[in-house]
Amino acid sequence: MKKIKAIYATTILLIMILSTLAVCSSSSTINHEEELIFKEEHSPLASRHFNQIPRHLVLIYDGGAHRSIRWDSKHFAPYVSADVNGETDWLFDGFLFLEIKDGQGRGFASGYEKMPARKTEWENLLHNYFSKGNAIHALNEQIGNIRKDSNGNKGFTKRKIVLSLPEPIPGQVDWGTLDGRPLLFSNKKDRLDACKWYINYAEELFQNANFENVELVGFYWLAEEATNSRDLAMDVASYIYSKKYDFYWIPYFNSDGYSEWEKLGFNAVYYQPNYFFNESVPYERLQETCNRARKFQMNLEIEFDERALKNNKNWGYRLHDYLDVFERNGVFDSLKVTYYQGGDAFYRLSHSKEPADVELHQRLIQLITKNKE
Repeated sequence: MKKIKAIYATTILLIMILSTLAVCSSSSTINHEEELIFKEEHSPLASRHFNQIPRHLVLIYDGGAHRSIRWDSKHFAPYVSADVNGETDWLFDGFLFLEIKDGQGRGFASGYEKMPARKTEWENLLHNYFSKGNAIHALNEQIGNIRKDSNGNKGFTKRKIVLSLPEPIPGQVDWGTLDGRPLLFSNKKDRLDACKWYINYAEELFQNANFENVELVGFYWLAEEATNSRDLAMDVASYIYSKKYDFYWIPYFNSDGYSEWEKLGFNAVYYQPNYFFNESVPYERLQETCNRARKFQMNLEIEFDERALKNNKNWGYRLHDYLDVFERNGVFDSLKVTYYQGGDAFYRLSHSKEPADVELHQRLIQLITKNKE
């Protein structure tokens, strides 16, 4: 009996040792080879969506007096389509129009300017987006130009438009009036009423424009942290959802509330690595961002600006880093991606003759056209 017990104990010990080795081997593989962490069968963002979420959503900053870029149809051309293997192919399927300040001292969210934007600035922002020959009208026109070509309708679906929603900054007393009543942002109801007014007005302008090639699919919460919105975002979300739109959010790395996005009310969320902008941020930041995106079921953002160009800062290598890590983790196969480009860095890459810039631009095009379904 003792012999049997000894054999049994030895057997158990061997099993435990082998199990431990297997676990250690598995951990080593994940840490050093960075296996795919995103797979189609583990679909992120299981929240209900009212519209198709764009696969590739590019950020278009426009509306402030400090902006020098004219977003006319020609400027949108390299964002709408590109020549791929001798044929015209569609590129970005989503366009997020946003602005952080009016360029004259007032901000559309906390932290950008000393004075908050008022109703008049909110209204002017929308008028800019819906002015003829600019922004959404220009984008719609350029898409129409491509569709006139013989193969222009091949694989075409309406491009998705997302509009930024300014933050009603807490404590503001000079925003303006609704129905003769001055709104005071010290109380939640007035803040919510301002958001509802903006959403309704944007929807009205969009419907009146009768665009043929674009559709409004959602609104983007401009505040990148939850600090001032924990008691408001869910109510704004309920109103947006009642109109069958989606509620987008792109919190920065370690942003207050980034992992609580679902509780806050958002249903289309992307996480910022914030790697590109400072060479002191280590390469490992990108893998950590992927790990968090998987854990909290978030999509991801690629970030670059004009410093990526060879004759500027020559930081194209940092954009390549994003693409390397995201490809290695299966991001483009399984997640949605937003593209922060500063002002119009993608446009500048498309027009550069520098070999390094051409290579970088072509790599972006290949990723977008390959992973667009």
